[in-house]
Amino acid sequence: MEKRYTPSLLVCVIMDLLGCASYAVPLLGEVSDVIWAPISAIIFYRMFGGTLGTFGSLFNFMEELFPGLDFIPTFTLSWVMQRITQGWKVQKVKMEGQKA
Repeated sequence: MEKRYTPSLLVCVIMDLLGCASYAVPLLGEVSDVIWAPISAIIFYRMFGGTLGTFGSLFNFMEELFPGLDFIPTFTLSWVMQRITQGWKVQKVKMEGQKA
């Protein structure tokens, strides 16, 4: 089984906070989201990779681009999803090892 890199929870929380930072400046916020959306999507894909990175980066791009959706903590939720699925894979490998 290949060991995959898991980004730090702290880095994920910081990335989500950066995405929400556009709310700090009322009118400039939505303009900055147009610039931040593709950058955030690229960072997301590079951090998570694979299927989660592909779908997550598309979702992250749309979330940052559309007004009012910046509150969704995409990076943090993806970190949780990745940890849960890694746990399932480890458990599956252990169970298969016991059957043999």
